[in-house]
Amino acid sequence: MVSAVLLAAGQARRMGQPKQLLPLDGKPMVWQVASAACGADLLEVVAVTGAAGEDVGLALADLPLRIIHNENWSNGQASTIRLAVQSLDTRAKAVLFLLADQPLVNKALINNLVKAYRESGASLVVPRWQNQRGNPTLFDLSRWRTELLQLTGDQGARGILAAHPQCIHYVDLPGPEILLDVDTPEEYWQMQQLWQQYKVTKG
Repeated sequence: MVSAVLLAAGQARRMGQPKQLLPLDGKPMVWQVASAACGADLLEVVAVTGAAGEDVGLALADLPLRIIHNENWSNGQASTIRLAVQSLDTRAKAVLFLLADQPLVNKALINNLVKAYRESGASLVVPRWQNQRGNPTLFDLSRWRTELLQLTGDQGARGILAAHPQCIHYVDLPGPEILLDVDTPEEYWQMQQLWQQYKVTKG
């Protein structure tokens, strides 16, 4: 069984406002990511809030997920990951980390990552476009729980992936769009345009 963790605790300094709450198609960006996860083949979805925690929690209130608040969010993403791993359902065999600013991540990709984990036996499963590694990333808990709980700073779990490339099973993507995130107003504008194309393609 795979649990999903939605990392939604950041302050979004470069954006100048909580990017998790920026609207796409009338819903906050974080809701679009969470909704895809809630429809996927997962044991549970856990959203971790931090900056703008109350507003993010309200934005997700209509979805079947669990919300936990990281009071130490300003210490960096590692603190959010540690709290999330400690809070997972005890039945979880693996954890899939989702980012709140990647709204093009869909249920199909999430299910493909979970399927690849089950079929490959790999302890790390990562999507990629050509040689570009992306998110969401999946970690087998029997192998990586200790390392995840020892993370520090704001680098997240990238250091684990960089140090253990031989353990990674890649899921290749048909295009780069799904890996795009939003850090600046310009990237948000681009995401709005992509979102309209995405809707047409998926519709």
